[in-house]
Formats: sequence, C-alpha cells, structure tokens
Amino acid sequence: MLVLDSSRSDTVLARRAAVRFLRARCPWADVNDVLLVVSELLGNAVRHTEGGWLLRMTCRRESLVVEVYDSSSSRPVPRCGDSENGGGFGWGIVEQLTSSVTVRSHTVGKSVRAVWHPGHVQAPVEAP
Repeated sequence: MLVLDSSRSDTVLARRAAVRFLRARCPWADVNDVLLVVSELLGNAVRHTEGGWLLRMTCRRESLVVEVYDSSSSRPVPRCGDSENGGGFGWGIVEQLTSSVTVRSHTVGKSVRAVWHPGHVQAPVEAP
C-alpha cells in the first residue's frame, strides 16, 4: 500500500511515488493511464479545496484502487470540455480510463475512488 498526504508531499512527489509503486507492485496496470488519473484527482484536490489531500493506492491481483481524499464536500461536476478556454475534460478522462469511479462523502470532505481490474480495456475516445 502507498499512502501519501499533502502535509509531507507535493503532487510531483506523489506522482513519482505512484509510478514506483505501480512498477514494483502492480505490473499489470497501465502506468500512463493510472498516472493520468492520479494527476487529475490530485490536481482537482489542490484546485478545488482549501485543505490538504491524501492519496492511497492498493494493488492486488484482482484490482488496483486509487483513492484521493480532500476537504471539499462538493462532488465532481462533469462538464463539457472547452478546448478554447481550457478545462472540463478531467472527469471524463477519469471515467474513461478506469473500470469504475465512485465518490463518497465523509464527515469532513470526500473521497474519489478509482478502480482498475486486470484486462480492463478503455472505451474508445469520442471526438468532440
């Protein structure tokens, strides 16, 4: 298991640690897909909250689970991507690259849980 939080790490170090964890513990996972999701979830936690974040990753033969906890009680809102002004693409990317993604409210904040299963094939990307 990998556990990092914003009081002892930043998003750059968290992404590096995630890559090392995946290569050592979860060889069946697509490192690029997982890293993109981790980057998106951490980026949203930094961008949309006033508090810190916690990243937890676990890998077993049957699944890889990435959870990001943050202090905001607001759930992610899917938006149409805006290539001219930027933004709006992240949640769709997270949903597309994972086997499943769920959001759970907590007493303080929420967690976003992304899960991959071995052999997960991402859906084809639709053109805008």
